[in-house]
Amino acid sequence: MGLLDRILIEIRGLNEPVMLEAQKRMDSLAKPLGSLGTLEKIAIQIAGITGHVKNEIHKKCTIIMAADHGICAEGVSCAPQEVTAIQSLNMLKGITGICAISKVNNADIRVVDIGVMSDIDGLNLVKKKIRYGTNNFLKGPAMEGEEVIKAIEIGIEMVKDLVKEGYNLIGTGEMGIGNTTCSSAVFMALTGSSANHSVGKGGGITEEAFEHKKSVIEEAIRLNQPNSSDPIDVLTKVGGLDLAGMVGCFLGAAYYRVPIVIDGFISATAAFVAYKINPLVKDFLIPSHCSLEPGYMCIMKKMGLNPMLYLEMRLGEGTGCPIAFHIIETGLSVMNNMATFEEATIISDYLVDIR
Repeated sequence: MGLLDRILIEIRGLNEPVMLEAQKRMDSLAKPLGSLGTLEKIAIQIAGITGHVKNEIHKKCTIIMAADHGICAEGVSCAPQEVTAIQSLNMLKGITGICAISKVNNADIRVVDIGVMSDIDGLNLVKKKIRYGTNNFLKGPAMEGEEVIKAIEIGIEMVKDLVKEGYNLIGTGEMGIGNTTCSSAVFMALTGSSANHSVGKGGGITEEAFEHKKSVIEEAIRLNQPNSSDPIDVLTKVGGLDLAGMVGCFLGAAYYRVPIVIDGFISATAAFVAYKINPLVKDFLIPSHCSLEPGYMCIMKKMGLNPMLYLEMRLGEGTGCPIAFHIIETGLSVMNNMATFEEATIISDYLVDIR
């Protein structure tokens, strides 16, 4: 039995008895019931993940999957393809958006070369290249099924390694010019959603290029006929190596029982694919910010999730994750450090539950 098959069989959902204990403690804290909203929900969710009412974050890290996309040959992106390699190296130098935001939130990053078009090297680069970018999926499948499985298993192994190093909060990011195109294609193929509801302007393209992008994706889906009931087939035909790697991160987090944060649209698409492979993955997901890509909220609705932040962000890279890390730690601090009504010598029989 392969790694992916074994992981899928052994994933378990949240520890509901511990969540009930966590809810009881949260309701006993000296505040109106439910008055800290999402902070309370996060702390209770993490209790269900770990099996402990009180939790602390020891180390936090965003995994960034870097890969190129053959579909860029169709002019669907504003940036030249070599930007994938350039920005991946800049991440290792600590000078990109994800680096700046991670620094102020005391979080780490791991950059994984899972399919960059060129050979790159740098301090702390995780070298897991499967191939030099995907095929142009307007001409045929993006890659082989075996390559998709390998990419997913790399994501699982990345989570395993981080957990061994003591990380207990993980984020997901990516670097790959053209990956909003493959993400839109994957979401459309899985749901039957229209291009108008699923496709955005990515890093920024003209209105003419935007219409072209939508038509390219629609034609690619017609050509490849991905099986909507088989997420692996969808990834094979219209996906990307970065996307598949992130799918593995979400599956790995569910298996190793660590909370994992969704960044924007591409990350959310990977989370949705992982959810379609094993619905229990949803229990371990924490959305960060609401991406401006139109497909993002469609994905959130499909999984019954809500982003905690509305910052008009659309950069990708995992930039929403370290911001969310701080909010997650805030929720845990409430559970751990706030006094109960009894400890604060406050009578609570006047409270009304308005939730």
